[in-house]
Amino acid sequence: MSSQNSTPQTSLHSDALTLYPAIDLISGKCVRLQQGDYNSVTTYGDDPVEMAHRWKQDGASWLHIVDLDGAKAGVSSEENRRAIRNIAREVGLPIQCGGGIRNEAAVERALEDGVSRVVIGTAASRDPVFAAKMFASHGEKIAVGVDARNGVVAVQGWQEHDGEEAGTFVKRMADLGAIRFIFTDIARDGMLQGVNLAALAAVAMTVPTIAVVASGGVADVRDIIALHELKAKSAPNLDGVIIGKALYAGTLSLREALGAGR
Repeated sequence: MSSQNSTPQTSLHSDALTLYPAIDLISGKCVRLQQGDYNSVTTYGDDPVEMAHRWKQDGASWLHIVDLDGAKAGVSSEENRRAIRNIAREVGLPIQCGGGIRNEAAVERALEDGVSRVVIGTAASRDPVFAAKMFASHGEKIAVGVDARNGVVAVQGWQEHDGEEAGTFVKRMADLGAIRFIFTDIARDGMLQGVNLAALAAVAMTVPTIAVVASGGVADVRDIIALHELKAKSAPNLDGVIIGKALYAGTLSLREALGAGR
């Protein structure tokens, strides 16, 4: 049965970039990894709801939540599910969420928990029938995670590679009906080294009709300015950016990032 909760529309090819503050969860706690390495974990707080309220107060219009337990094990921990439900109920911002969502039941659970947009990656890569069904059933409520290392898609919580190039994967998913993608450059994720603009532009221009959200590498306001310039000059379908480590490390404030686009 399809979920009845409505998804706020961030229209394809809008003039603005949607900024998504990231909340990554392990055992119900707010953490950050470096380059997806589960042995390199920094904990930033025990209360994800409080963190979500903070981003809302700073001007966020969406949240991006990653269930790292689910991404690694394929099954969400109860602590993470509880945190996501509480954020959805108490904070009131739309949630984009991924990590370990690899079958239809998991998609439905996420939507029932209050998630507005579900991100699928591993399952989309390995089960095109499932992916096509989700795109047809849920439309804007589904985004495809394109997590790439050296241009090659990684799956299973970034622990495995199937050898498919990012552009090929994007075309394959778009042909199945996907309309929104989240591109993560794993080598830049959590490293504060700047966004890989060339790789991002290549993915965005692969299928000009899709919407692409950038993830990985944002270090400071210069990256936000560069993304706005990229959108204006060559990638009008760049739709948003996920900001994680920079917010938690204090090299960028959400208010500053939002101001850069005005």
